[in-house]
Amino acid sequence: MSTPVTDEQIRALAATAKPYSLVLLQWEPERTPDGADAIELEHQRRMVSLRAEGVIAILCPVASDSLAGIAIMTVPVDEAAEIMAGDPCVRAGMMRCEVQPCHGFPGDALPS
Repeated sequence: MSTPVTDEQIRALAATAKPYSLVLLQWEPERTPDGADAIELEHQRRMVSLRAEGVIAILCPVASDSLAGIAIMTVPVDEAAEIMAGDPCVRAGMMRCEVQPCHGFPGDALPS
């Protein structure tokens, strides 16, 4: 850490925090049932659609055998959990979903 940060800067940033929902999608052991490729494509279509609608602010697929992806959703935790319960991969038992409340700072973004 080379950039000094003052207490005032920390307090000012903290005052801008907004609630979000952190979605963790993990692969289940039986992630390749019959038709898995088509189910996963529908999952991807749905996630990209939610992103286009602004329900997902940040979408991060993960190249891992355990963690499938992370999303930060702009809706409350209960609504995020309900949305994700309808996910094709979750419904097919290919993924399990965990939703946690979190806070973020509006304007933060992934670098280009």
